[in-house]
Amino acid sequence: MPITVNSQAGSATIALSGEIDHHGARTMMGQLEDAIAQILPMRLTLDLSGVTFMDSSGIAVLLRALRQMQQLGGSLRVTAIPVQARRVLDAAGVGRLIPLE
Repeated sequence: MPITVNSQAGSATIALSGEIDHHGARTMMGQLEDAIAQILPMRLTLDLSGVTFMDSSGIAVLLRALRQMQQLGGSLRVTAIPVQARRVLDAAGVGRLIPLE
């Protein structure tokens, strides 16, 4: 469950890939938290184009990233959301908290 980080001048894009389910969410959360803490971006984009499956554990990953960005005084948006993951996020109303593009 790798993540790929690209950062520049106060912003960062982190690409998530693979399955975000109860088996891998904890590992992904840790990797994501570490990357955010290291980069300290003011604007973070999570690119989900490589995500092949997401369940409610994926929502927890995104909300944890949102909380961390709020603590930094920054913003979070999610892009390139696959159809299956979009259904999960829409059903939970995540778009009311995080911009989904």
